[in-house]
Amino acid sequence: MSPLAPLLNRRSTPSRLLVEPAPSGTELTQLIDAALRVPDHGRLQPWRLVSISGDARSALGKALVELRQNRGDALDAAAIDKDLHRFDRAPLVLMVVARLTAGHKIPQQEQLLSAGALAQNLLIGAECLGYGAQWLTGWPAYDRDAARLFGLTDNEHVVAFIYLGSKPGDLPPDRERPSAAQLLIEWRPA
Repeated sequence: MSPLAPLLNRRSTPSRLLVEPAPSGTELTQLIDAALRVPDHGRLQPWRLVSISGDARSALGKALVELRQNRGDALDAAAIDKDLHRFDRAPLVLMVVARLTAGHKIPQQEQLLSAGALAQNLLIGAECLGYGAQWLTGWPAYDRDAARLFGLTDNEHVVAFIYLGSKPGDLPPDRERPSAAQLLIEWRPA
């Protein structure tokens, strides 16, 4: 087996297909410890994680609907249903939060990319442990009212909602991927 097998086999498992159990206890700790092995220039630790599981998933969905209704967003039945069930499609959701330090010698873009690398490591780590995972965002990731609902500060931003759980018996076919030959070019001086 190739040492790159977890990367070569990694694919998103649609969140609606993820089932119990999700990583918990020691496995979840190992997954997070592994995910934290990302570039972190300046040792800023420009990220944190928020776990959403159990009854908190539906409570958060209800809070998102209330938030949108209270501010007067036009919501049809489908939008309400989607928000109500946004976080209960998988047994566990990890919110990856970027904590950006303005004016630091490490550019905010690098801080944000470090948080993105943490999210990617969660996906790869889930594959290594035999779990399914999907990285999703949606409007709550970019909405400042939702950020306050999540308890984020002004310098914090949602990078990803990583949905985690066990893979179902049958997965849809994998999508076609580009090859290295299609993407890799060699730079040469003019």
